[in-house]
Parts: sequence; C-alpha cells; structure tokens
Amino acid sequence: MEISTLATYHCLAFVWYFFVAYSIAHVKTEERPSEVFLYGGQWKYLTVLNLILQAVFYGVSFLADVLRLIKKLRCAKCIISSRDLLFSVLAFPVSTFVCISFWTLYTYNRELVYPKSLDGVIPLWLNHAMHTAVLPFALLEILALPHRYPAKKKGLILLGFVAFLYISWVLWIYSVTGEWVYPLFALFSPPGLAAFFAGSLAIIIAFYNFGEFLNRMIWGQSKFSS
Repeated sequence: MEISTLATYHCLAFVWYFFVAYSIAHVKTEERPSEVFLYGGQWKYLTVLNLILQAVFYGVSFLADVLRLIKKLRCAKCIISSRDLLFSVLAFPVSTFVCISFWTLYTYNRELVYPKSLDGVIPLWLNHAMHTAVLPFALLEILALPHRYPAKKKGLILLGFVAFLYISWVLWIYSVTGEWVYPLFALFSPPGLAAFFAGSLAIIIAFYNFGEFLNRMIWGQSKFSS
C-alpha cells in the first residue's frame, strides 16, 4: 500500500477511535445506571481502555506515515518501532480479545458483561463500535502493512505486565467498592477467579501468537516497513 494511502487510512482510523472514545466518555452522567458506573467510571472497562489504546496506536501510525512522506526517515524509524511494538503486543491481541470474549459472554448471558439497562444509555452503533468493529480494524491493519514483532520472550513479558496492571486495577476497585467491574466475577470463588484470570491471560497470549502468525504468513519473515 502506498504511504499516502496508509497515511489517509491511519488518519481516518485515528479520528474514528477518537470519536468513539469521546462519545462513550460523554454519555450523560444522569443517564448512567448507578449499578454500572461506580468507582472508576468507564475507565475500569477493558473495552473503553482499548478504545484509548487504538486511538494512540493509529495516532502513532499516522505520525510515522507523515514522517516517511516528508523524508524524515531517521525520526520515522523510531516511531515505526513504537508503532510495531504497540500493535504486536497490545493493539491486536487486546482488540481481538475484547471482541471475541464480549460477544461470547453476551451470547451466553448478557447480564454478566453488558446489562440490559445499558441499552437505553449506549446506542446500538456505539456498542458495535466498541465491541465489534475493533476486530476488523485489527485484521485490516495486518493486511495493510507488515509489522516487526519483538522477541517472543520480550513480547509476552510486556503483554503479561499490562494484563497484571489491569487485573490489579480490577481488584483495587473491588477492594474499594465491594463491587466487581463485571457481574461475571461475582460468580467465582477466589480460586475460581484466579483460574479465570489465568485462562483469560492464556487466551490473550494465544491471540498474540495468532497475530504474529498472520503477520508472518502474509508478509513472510523478512519484509518489514522501514
């Protein structure tokens, strides 16, 4: 794909994610179900944090494209390294996890992850923007250009560290409020919850490996942007 086309795509994707994040952040306070938006607001939800992550990723990608267009290749090289690290370790596995885990649990019992009370607060298009469109965007990014993946050990350590931070945030919220971020968590005993978190980490690691596999299958071992 031509750099100018990539720049246009990344700019539009950045604007889209910024708009979606802005839309969810500005849901009217008086319309929010009290049992859903407690301590931490919407910033305790992985879905919302993923929107911010995607906006940052596409913003960095657009900056890299612009630097390449104006021939600032030395600066572009550093930004591209950051872009590829963001995509491989976080943007792809997290967006894939958000989409697949949400719709799996929603299909089983929506009250565990997205109570019906939210239907009158969050419009249908915004729900799909947060939970559905993130996966096609991630797959399109893999098809659009190659990404350099870090050494497997480094990538998994970074991914595990971010997962640990989010789990710590979830547990902290529970310790303060006595309420779980997702009603699903209340169904588990402490050992069961630990097993659930471990299983979720295993799944997101599998998505990391899947992204690396797709990148290698489409672009080969040696073709990387520069």
